[in-house]
Amino acid sequence: MADTASLARQRILLVTGMLGAGKSTALRELEDLGWESIDNFPIRLLDRLIGPDSESFSLAIGFDCRTRGFVPSEVIEQVKSMVDDEDIAVTTLFLDCAGHELERRFNETRRRHFLAQDLPVSSGIAAERELLSPLRRWADALIDTTDFTTNDLKQTIRDQFGQTAPREMTVTVSSFGFSRGMPPTADLVFDMRFLDNPHWQEDLREQTGLDAPVGEFIEKSAVFASTFDKIRSLLLELLPRYADQGKAYVNIAFGCTGGRHRSVYTAEKMAQVLRDGGFSPTVLHRNLGSRAAELVEGTQHP
Repeated sequence: MADTASLARQRILLVTGMLGAGKSTALRELEDLGWESIDNFPIRLLDRLIGPDSESFSLAIGFDCRTRGFVPSEVIEQVKSMVDDEDIAVTTLFLDCAGHELERRFNETRRRHFLAQDLPVSSGIAAERELLSPLRRWADALIDTTDFTTNDLKQTIRDQFGQTAPREMTVTVSSFGFSRGMPPTADLVFDMRFLDNPHWQEDLREQTGLDAPVGEFIEKSAVFASTFDKIRSLLLELLPRYADQGKAYVNIAFGCTGGRHRSVYTAEKMAQVLRDGGFSPTVLHRNLGSRAAELVEGTQHP
């Protein structure tokens, strides 16, 4: 875990490296983690983006040999002057890759190397490596993507920068009625129709899962407690794993027939469990305002 002092400082992550080594992928992943990301920004204008008046608390800036005014020695000197500012935490990440793999990637995408417009790709890669060598030696962090897939690089970015990510995974707990269709964005769906239906209790029909008498009725079911405990254990195990994989949103949906009683109560109760577990879920009830209807609820079993 990052210390409190470091989290209170404005964080600047400079992302550079060899063309084709994965800078764009890294910046997109950082953006998913909550960083504001800017690519190919003129590094000499960096002072305008930082300081007490900056609107960005966590900023990832990508630059490479194509960036206007790119001179590695000047970049290093500029960053050194920023490091002395106690209100700013600056980290430089260099993405490298072996020449033969860079050649393969350029040939596969049929892109020309910026430094080898009329020369073989290998000539441009060699010139770029020599140009960037001071930055590579000086960078705080180095990631070699030679043997990486895109997913490998994303996972490495999450591993190295995810613990201090400014944005947490968004968890939504929702209720819905199967009679009105499945929620299209749900990641995990739990069907609560095995529970006795409060709709068939005349004094509960017009109430909802937000009302205490409905909750008491549902809790009396012989299987509710054991089933709820199993779902709770599953979610508390899965959610941290989703976060480790960089998933930004998780929607947990509880369904019953009409979406007014069993699903609503279970969603509210589970949301409280997740809060106690350190999450901050948003609770949505899709069909809570729907009219209670026997044609929707089906036939009561004797």
